[in-house]
Amino acid sequence: MNVHRVRRTAAPVVASALALALLGAAHPSSVRSSSSANPAPASQPAARWTAAWGASPQPPSTGFTPNWSQEGFSRQSVRQVVRVTGAGERVRIRLSNTYGTSPLSVTGATVARTAKGKRAAVEPGSVRHLTFSGRRSVEIPARGELRSDAAPLPLKRLESVTVTLYLAGTTGPATFHSQAWADTYRADGDHRADASGAAFTGTTQSWYYLTGVEVGADRPRREDGIVLFGDSITDGFGSTPNTDRRYSDALAERTGRPVVNQGIGGNLVLNDSAWYGERATARFGRDALDQSGVSTVVVLEGLNDIGFSEAKDQPTYKPSPVVSADELVAGYRELIRAAHAKGLRIVGSTLLPLKGSDHWGPHAAKVSDEVNHWIRTSGEFDAYADFDRALADPADPDRLHPAYDHGDALHPNDAGYRLMAKTVADVL
Repeated sequence: MNVHRVRRTAAPVVASALALALLGAAHPSSVRSSSSANPAPASQPAARWTAAWGASPQPPSTGFTPNWSQEGFSRQSVRQVVRVTGAGERVRIRLSNTYGTSPLSVTGATVARTAKGKRAAVEPGSVRHLTFSGRRSVEIPARGELRSDAAPLPLKRLESVTVTLYLAGTTGPATFHSQAWADTYRADGDHRADASGAAFTGTTQSWYYLTGVEVGADRPRREDGIVLFGDSITDGFGSTPNTDRRYSDALAERTGRPVVNQGIGGNLVLNDSAWYGERATARFGRDALDQSGVSTVVVLEGLNDIGFSEAKDQPTYKPSPVVSADELVAGYRELIRAAHAKGLRIVGSTLLPLKGSDHWGPHAAKVSDEVNHWIRTSGEFDAYADFDRALADPADPDRLHPAYDHGDALHPNDAGYRLMAKTVADVL
């Protein structure tokens, strides 16, 4: 079994007052007046919130596939479908203007159950207008984030929900998540309350402004959510679109626990990138540690740090510095310290086999072996998942097994992601 456990006593949880203040509600001066909706009864108990879906924000860019991030939106509705991995009686969303250079005006937002088998449609009668500090409209400051108020919408685990934003003004370039592996829809005009999807004629496979969906429950629940933190393999590159077959989906199905995917295609541990987001050590606090109701973070990062310097035709990340194993280990140690300071368990993952991919070369082979040896033997992570051995070709251990290869000798296919989920589940 490709697993290893290390006993460790977790450090006390340290809450960030600044993060809680910023994300709990919009700044009073930035909230525009509008009618309140979905008021909670005065006797309603405070919900226990759990992150049930997530996507790491990225700066607007041309990305890997055509998207709307650079043009933004004007007098348009954006409809996004996600699958929640936890159940609750209420729901709230997390919106990000992290890479905006001016305030973002959200005229209104709704959440609804997704209609099965109908493009961009929602279940009639399930639409709930979201509020922000009691108001339907909100202005998110440049570089800011916020969470909505709670909306009464009971949801089952692994149920799909649809979030629709109406943006009456002109947004400019949009904070987004490049690779969604799911369709997002756009319509001219205000269609946030439409049950039908007929007005939504535009489609891309990116997410815009939406970075989290949380479910709230009245009864106390153990904080046992999982964050998967990493690059394109965590993000789900190579999985079948619109089928929820990323490794995060497979892990939620296997364990029954809430799982939040915080992968970014091309992401690096040590360096920022215009296309591939802020480096892991910079975004870890926001994307991994500031998730409601989680107890464990699983890290799979480093392939791009060592592989981009080998890639001969990599125009999106130049110059590509040559990174040593010691430098990567220093980055991992920074993540470990941050997780333990927040009282979270952190699981490391060995780097997958690279041979035959555009990331493969003499330096990458050497550093990958050194890094994987450290992850297996140092004991500094609380546990580790050995993806390198689990997904390797027995006939050539430096190469991804053909049965798990998406086709580029680097990214797994659906079967490979299911095996990754099993490998992680064995150490949780």
